[in-house]
Amino acid sequence: MATARQTDPRLQIMTETIEGLIPRATPAALSVAVTEALPGLGERSNTWTGSPAGHAERLFTALYGRPAAGDPLSPLAQAEDAKRARDIVGEMAALQRGHADLTAAPWYPARPGDLVHVHYEAGGLSDAFGETYLITAGTDGFLSMQLLCHTLSATEDAEGMVGCFAVDDDPDPLMELWFEAGPHRLTIVRDGRPVHSGGA
Repeated sequence: MATARQTDPRLQIMTETIEGLIPRATPAALSVAVTEALPGLGERSNTWTGSPAGHAERLFTALYGRPAAGDPLSPLAQAEDAKRARDIVGEMAALQRGHADLTAAPWYPARPGDLVHVHYEAGGLSDAFGETYLITAGTDGFLSMQLLCHTLSATEDAEGMVGCFAVDDDPDPLMELWFEAGPHRLTIVRDGRPVHSGGA
């Protein structure tokens, strides 16, 4: 299923060409790896791994500039679109692609001290607003994500929306936020530097 960023046919052709390197492969199960072997250092090497769509987007950006964004969809929204279209393959592919994009990110997994900001567009009864969460060590060996602050007024938060992604002792505290809000709405800061700028 094409995402909003893949509406340009040139980007779609690049993605399909990369996916076609392995005939009859399942696109959602594919990844692209680029490895730099460092001479004289034995087994050490530098590696970049990503999805075929991510690799195609990098090539497209280098050649033509950033693809038209349209309205990006979260992995969950992409899966729901496919489900409404009765496309079980597209639904599973969207979920698998979302998981692969998170777990293949060079900054993954989250670490204590990471700051996670999520931006929400204006809609319904509220203006645009943001929430900032802090990743901390949990009490039982996993990680927690605590709400630090938000920019939604108390009157706008009548339904208690703020802080809904806070978790305690979760093996992967970013998973729900990544799938539901979407990577395009997230900014993740580690050691004072952005490591993921979804809105950029």
